[in-house]
This record gives sequence, C-alpha cells and structure tokens, in this order.
Amino acid sequence: MNAPHPAKVAGIDSTVPSPAHTVAPAATGTPQEAEPPTTDAAAVADASGTPCAPGALLQDRLAGWVSDLTTLHELTERLVRTDTLADGLQEVLRAGAALVGARRGLVVLEPADGLGPATTVGLGLARADLGHIETVPRSSLSYGRILDGLPVAEDGIAQPDLLAEKALDPRHREVAARLGYAASYALPLSAEGTGRLGAAVWLYDEPAEPGERQRHLAGLYVRYATGHLARLLEVERTRASMATMTEELLPSRLPRVPGVQLAVRHRTGPAGGGDWYDALPLPDAALGLAVGSVTGSGPSAVAAMGRLRASLRAYAVMEGEDPVAVLSDLELLLRLTEPARSATALFGYCEPALRRITLAGAGHSPPLLIGQRRTEFVETSVSAPLGMLACWEAPSVELQAEPGETVLLYTDGLLHRTGDPADRAFARLHAAAAGVPRAARQDPDAVVEHVLRTVLPDGKAEAHSEEDVVLLAVRFE
Repeated sequence: MNAPHPAKVAGIDSTVPSPAHTVAPAATGTPQEAEPPTTDAAAVADASGTPCAPGALLQDRLAGWVSDLTTLHELTERLVRTDTLADGLQEVLRAGAALVGARRGLVVLEPADGLGPATTVGLGLARADLGHIETVPRSSLSYGRILDGLPVAEDGIAQPDLLAEKALDPRHREVAARLGYAASYALPLSAEGTGRLGAAVWLYDEPAEPGERQRHLAGLYVRYATGHLARLLEVERTRASMATMTEELLPSRLPRVPGVQLAVRHRTGPAGGGDWYDALPLPDAALGLAVGSVTGSGPSAVAAMGRLRASLRAYAVMEGEDPVAVLSDLELLLRLTEPARSATALFGYCEPALRRITLAGAGHSPPLLIGQRRTEFVETSVSAPLGMLACWEAPSVELQAEPGETVLLYTDGLLHRTGDPADRAFARLHAAAAGVPRAARQDPDAVVEHVLRTVLPDGKAEAHSEEDVVLLAVRFE
C-alpha cells in the first residue's frame, strides 16, 4: 500500500526528506511474555538495534513531516500578517534564525531591477554592527556573491568556520572577531516569478552549520517568503511614489515674511490623500494661509488637490483680502469642473504688522489659538464643504493675536487618526496645545512637533494610515 502524502500547507511543498530519527515501539506485556527479536525480513532495526516494525517507521516519518509542516505553517502565518516591508524583513530574519539555529542575522534588500529601495536590516545587530559588516569587501561576503549574481548552491552558502578559512579576507576576519561571530549561512531571496530581491544571512557565535534538514526547511520558507516580500515591496514603492507626488504638489519651503514665523508638519496616507496647505506672500506685506482636504484618496485625489491648490493661489493673489470671495470662486470652479467631488477649506488673509487674520472656512475645523494666557479654538461660521450646495457663502471672522501667540491650522486627518469620537479628539488637541512647554512656545516648529506627538502618541504620527495630516503654525512676533 502506498504511504499517504501530507497535504500542502500555506503554499509550501510538503515533500521533505524523511526524518533521520525513529521511535522504538512500546513493549507490550511483561518482560517474560515479550517475544525475542526476530531476524525476519519484515522487521527493521533502528540505530540502537531495537527492532522496529515497518508501520512504526512509517508512523515516525509521518510524525516528522507533520511536525515540519506545522512549524512552516505557523511561521508563514506570522509572515502573512505583516503589512509593511520593514516588518516582513524582520519576520523573515526571526523565522530563519529559528529554522537554522542561529541567534543573529541580516537581510540585504537590493532588488535586481534596480528600482529600490535598497536597505540592510539586522537581527541582534545594531546599526553600528551593520556598518562594520558593510566595510568588508563585498566580494568576500556570502551575500555579496548572491547579490553579484555568482553561482550559488540551491541550499545556500555555508561558512562553518570563518576564522579557520585561510583565504578569508583580513578585514572580514577582523570584523567577525570584533562582532563575535564564527560561522554564517546565507540564502538568496529569490523565487520563481519575482526575480532576486536580496539575500539573507544568519550568523553563529561558534563554528557551526545547519544540517540537511534545516537547510531544506529554511529554503522552503525563504522561497515562500520572497513572494510575500515582493508584494510588500510593490506596496512600499507605491506608497513612496504617492508621497513624492503629494510633496511635489505642496510648497517646497515656507516663505519668510517679517512679523511671523511659520512651521508645518505633513503626513501622507499610503494611498495618497487630498490634504494640502499653503502659505503665499501677498501684496502689501500680507500673507495668504490655507489648509484643506479633497474627498477621496489615490492618484485622482492627489491630482484634484493639486488643481484646487493652484486655483486658490490665483484667487488669493487677485482678491486675497476677501477670504469669502476666494472660497466662493473656488467653490464655483469645483462645482463646474469636478461636480462629483467635494472639499473642505480654510483660507486666511494674514496681516503680520497688525497681528490680524481674517478667516473664512468651508466645512473645515476651526483654528486653535495658543498663547501664554489662553488656548482656545477660534469660532468660525458654520458652513458646508465646497461642492455640497448650489451656492456656497459664509461670513468671515477676524482673529486678533497678541505678540508671541501662535495660530494652529490643521486638517481633520489629525483628529481622525486618534480613533476617538469628534468631541474627545478636539479635547485631546486642546489639551496637547495647552501643554506645550513655555520655552517651546517661542518656536513654532517645536509647537507643531509637540502637538503632533501628543495628539498621536506611540508612533501614530508615522504609522501608515488612510488619513493625511497637516499642521500649519503661524507665530506672531
């Protein structure tokens, strides 16, 4: 009868070498009742000479296969839960180290198509340690041979005793001694249909090398992992492209205008969003300030944001002293050219010499005034977003600031990223602004940084989110 074949698990071929170990069958009955060993051909002896029935040997092999497949299944399940390239690379290092019995390692990401990103990620190695390794001539490193396209065995490159190799590069010997590793095992990050993405190397503290079975399991895992990393790489490239496109459509730098200091923070979602800001010098030493958000995400929203911002700049130059007229013209343009889209916007005509801002808002969150003796939201008139009504119009409001006070303009993405209901999000923002250290209030850059990190703690400001974030601070001297 043919032996059953274990099913494929998590996309990995279950054909693995037979386990080298066998389990002796349990004795039945008393020692006196046990039959003596037989020399019949149907019986098989294990390495210790204990008789094994063929069924027990098959059961042992099946148990080994199931154990290996279960391990690979668990590791690949952990891998597929990663949704960023950095997390995926770290998970590959951790899983590979467990499979080959190493404690440290590194992944060198260097896609063969040359489109990047190129990076090195370490496990148990500090950035300085990676820097030392990078000083070793590439041709003498196992991952260097992989990345340079030299022939590599299917089961990777093992260097079981680096310091004993007479031909080892002197610099490599010095770095290995400094970092305390004596052996390495490297595998290419490549799979059918993905091309070469890079190489993974695991380091041993003592002379050692993985056995045949460890190499086989590590190879299976890495081939599967490469496909997942390739997908994460494409996502990362898309995110980078969208972030670059968005940044190119926003001001490359903030203007220098006497009487005020400006600072900004902008975070783009992974798909590219429509949040924007602007600070535009106007005639008579005035300054046009704007923040806004276009509905939707992706390339179309980014393009719409660019068109809307460019149009607002033109209207601001022509009639910036009347913020209501600026937004009215913008609303008409949006309704005529993009009737399926809406947007929120806040435009302010700032007169630094008078420390005065005339504001008009269209469905946008109110600015926040931060001073030594007060921290309060500026009450703007309630109005609909642009593109929502047949004709938009709302009265403007005038804000008078004191010397040293800062006006903070922001987009709704700052509130949405908190995950709190609107009232709690506004309360969180107010508390963060009120808690700006007294010394930091002299610097608008320090103000926006403090507010951003306080409202969005624990990395939420940098984490990938569907929500864009804009904070624009204007400090009056």
